[in-house]
Amino acid sequence: MRKAWRKRTTISDCSRNRRFVPFLVTAGTLICLLPARPLSASQTGSQAIDLLKLPRTQRLVISRFEGPFNFDGLSDEPGWQAVRPFPFIQASPQFGAPPTERAEALLAFDDEFLYVAGRLYDAEPGKIQAPTKKRDAMVASTEWFGLSLDTFNDKENALLFMTTPSGLRFDGAVFNDAQATNPADPQDVPLNLSWNAFWDVAVAVTKDGWFVEMRIPLSSLRFQDKDGRTVMGISFMRWITRKNESDVFPAIPPNWGEMSFWKPSQAQEIEFEGLKPRRPLYITPYLLGGRSRNYDLNDTETAYFRTDTPKFEAGLDVKYGLTSNLTFDLTVNTDFAQVEADDAQVNLTRFSLFFPEKRLFFQERSSNFDFNLIAQNRLFYSRRIGLYDDQPVRIYGGARVVGRVGGWDLGFLDMQTAAFEDSPSENFGVFRLRRRVINPYSYIGGIVTSRIGLDGEYNLAYGLDGIFRLFGDDYFTFHWAQTYETDEANKPFSMDPSWIDLTWECRTKKGLGYNLNFSRAGEDFDPGMGFLMRENFTRFEARGLYGWFPGEKSRLFFHDVFLSGWTIIDNGSNKVDSVQFGPGWEFSLKSGWSGSISPTIYHENVREEFSFSEEAVVPVGRYTFGGLTGYLVTPQGNLLSGIFFFDGGTFYDGRRFSLGVMPQWSIVPDLELSGMFEYNRVTFPKRGQKFFAPLARLRLLWTLSTKFSASTFVQYSGGDDAAIANVRLRYNPREGVDIYLVYNEGLNTDRLQKTPRPPATSDRTLVLKFNYTFNF
Repeated sequence: MRKAWRKRTTISDCSRNRRFVPFLVTAGTLICLLPARPLSASQTGSQAIDLLKLPRTQRLVISRFEGPFNFDGLSDEPGWQAVRPFPFIQASPQFGAPPTERAEALLAFDDEFLYVAGRLYDAEPGKIQAPTKKRDAMVASTEWFGLSLDTFNDKENALLFMTTPSGLRFDGAVFNDAQATNPADPQDVPLNLSWNAFWDVAVAVTKDGWFVEMRIPLSSLRFQDKDGRTVMGISFMRWITRKNESDVFPAIPPNWGEMSFWKPSQAQEIEFEGLKPRRPLYITPYLLGGRSRNYDLNDTETAYFRTDTPKFEAGLDVKYGLTSNLTFDLTVNTDFAQVEADDAQVNLTRFSLFFPEKRLFFQERSSNFDFNLIAQNRLFYSRRIGLYDDQPVRIYGGARVVGRVGGWDLGFLDMQTAAFEDSPSENFGVFRLRRRVINPYSYIGGIVTSRIGLDGEYNLAYGLDGIFRLFGDDYFTFHWAQTYETDEANKPFSMDPSWIDLTWECRTKKGLGYNLNFSRAGEDFDPGMGFLMRENFTRFEARGLYGWFPGEKSRLFFHDVFLSGWTIIDNGSNKVDSVQFGPGWEFSLKSGWSGSISPTIYHENVREEFSFSEEAVVPVGRYTFGGLTGYLVTPQGNLLSGIFFFDGGTFYDGRRFSLGVMPQWSIVPDLELSGMFEYNRVTFPKRGQKFFAPLARLRLLWTLSTKFSASTFVQYSGGDDAAIANVRLRYNPREGVDIYLVYNEGLNTDRLQKTPRPPATSDRTLVLKFNYTFNF
């Protein structure tokens, strides 16, 4: 870094003297630095070393963009010359090493936009990969550049804005400091990939590399200013796919695994002077038309009859910024026709499966509503609204307020749904508050939920929770909740309608990490707006690991050994209900290969008979069995890559064998084929029973441009003897304007075994949806 101006000055001094650029705040004092120019190829990066060594809480003051802005990706306007670049350091495969390709990021603002620039040089530009243009396509076979922005500087939540050499836009939201609720579950990823915002990106690919400019409207961000100053957290990332290399700013070590870069608690603090809040008003009406066809059994169950139904819908969504950090959403006759179908799953347990929320209305700062209990249990699960037995239920409308008031994170939601089959029209309400306490990484909060039917039935719940950073990577969390419902005794001083869980964890993958948990759910605890896998139980869990980053000379980037287990006791009988225990090893190579293997012992006390199908039943009894699970991931930067997984061994009083593969192939630029095939076979030789459940998914994606995409999705579930096909065309000329053409068809794959014989098609739908956003 160039030598700082020796005189200590104020912000107003810097703004008056245009020869200097305000950049660094330390101990409450601003230091003005000489204007920075882009690093040339011959510079050694001494400036970069200083910035990379700054403490995370030492704020960097962001410059105002002066002069005209030419939105072409090249960041060569005079206004960029006064903006000091952020340097990069290698995060993987060798943390702390200089990047193999030079790169720098820049950030500035004016009264309308936040401007981001990336200069991503490449000595071999012909090898730059960008096989897709689809919005929100997150694949490792393309180059990436982007940033994580913790707009409230709460060290827990952040917004992602990413792009590739093809100019696609990828945005998402990080929650819970990128810490999975269930670290042992590789599918538990603390990213909300369905969140979208209004912003633009321009990309230029030249003989020197590829170059990016992002233009993010301030109206798309929620932030909080104090005395004219706004503090946020920021981190930048570049991914070079052919080298399996990620470069970052600041110097975030990989101590927390693959999610290390996304952790808001590790972001560099930045400060804006005079960042003016915007209060946007977006009004988005939609029109939908189409036709559906269904085949149903007649009353005597002797034949199927066809019903053709025209579809015409209209609705409205409104988004208004009450303040710079508080947003009001209104929806009328909400429709989710454009939402992709859930991925089918094979259930080899005796409990319900969990499916993530994909509907956009529930996405913005959805973590404000989170009250996640242990594993996938939660007090509020938004899929309870507008869905009944996986069938869509009309949503008449609703309102939502989310953001921050003073020091409180706030979430309020109220929605009314129509009657459906034997379920009456219902009102769903949620109110959530959280506040930072003690230190920047600790919170306490509360939640209230209500589900009230027009028939007088009700289910109410409240909860209190807290998360406390004790020291280093050690955290203590607790949740307390109670539920009340119709025709129950509703005893507030009893453990029967209550849930409690306590967790002490060390969040690290370097050295010693651990997780200790105690959970208890009473027999009357029933969250009507939540998700609960078991009832009336007490759970003890312990997980420990020790991880290594071997260093420069090793082919291994990281590996760890772990030992985990849990025991669940039925509160009614005080007998052990389930046990799972086993060691394991996971690894990641610098070449991009990774994997895990774990032998596991299980014990299950089956108190009620359950079945996988009509031909495979597990009787009441106690069972002890064991198996081997694992996965192998090929380098995801290759145009052809895959994930292999397996699970096999004894299973109750029989055997289980599961094997799967998830390939992804960028056939040619803009044409991508991906899929999944899973083979599941369960046999009970002593009882002459078996269950065969293959599962297959196939996706074909064609992206003509960043504005037009066509996708085909077909999935088959052998366990359900059903297949569905989905074709979706999307035209997105600009953010907020969409035309969707969606075709769905359900297929009966086991017609010959049924009487009466069903038709080949179970249902068919064709819809055209158009929405247009007016921005005031």
